[in-house]
Amino acid sequence: MNNIPNPEDLFKQVTQALPTGLFELHKDLEKNLRVGLDSGLRKINVVTREEFDIQTAVLERTRARLEKLEQQVAALESK
Repeated sequence: MNNIPNPEDLFKQVTQALPTGLFELHKDLEKNLRVGLDSGLRKINVVTREEFDIQTAVLERTRARLEKLEQQVAALESK
């Protein structure tokens, strides 16, 4: 997943490649690129790093709780 380019970097690379006299085209192209890229990323279910980290933390807490409950069940079964 680390090889997915940052959208801001992609916008800068494409728009900086345009001749400087095409300012209006530059703005229109940047707007269209943002809309298109955002739409494409949503279709392939890409999440932000922040969302990924949040879900990872939730999963870690859930696993810890599950392990604790498994230990409690094993203790009750052994009685």
